[in-house]
Amino acid sequence: MAETRIHPETGETLRRDTRPFTVEYRGRCRTVALPGWYPAGDGDALHAGSDREAADAALAELKAEVRTANAAYVASVRKKLGLSQRRAGDLIGGGPRAFQKYESGEIEPSEAMLNLLRLLDNDPSRLSELQAA
Repeated sequence: MAETRIHPETGETLRRDTRPFTVEYRGRCRTVALPGWYPAGDGDALHAGSDREAADAALAELKAEVRTANAAYVASVRKKLGLSQRRAGDLIGGGPRAFQKYESGEIEPSEAMLNLLRLLDNDPSRLSELQAA
């Protein structure tokens, strides 16, 4: 007989099982097998102890992928604009070490910074507007 427990809020009978669970981070996703206590239908499940390890590991992998992709993108745009890391930080924002940290993956650029870089990547001539300010 399968191991069961009662959901503390709903009173439903839960059985130990593994179900697919999708982890998402900044437009990327990964599906993992998530162990837990599940009802027969689509109700609330319970996860305890090490149940979330697979999801946590997938999230860490996705964050690393995004950090690596962003670091490469930031470096490519900065080089396309012909700027040093220090000059890019002064001109585009973030301060003198910001681009060094973005490109090493030490910190992630904000969505606002990524959007500004996308605009400059699509139209490098707009850099002159920042230089004139």
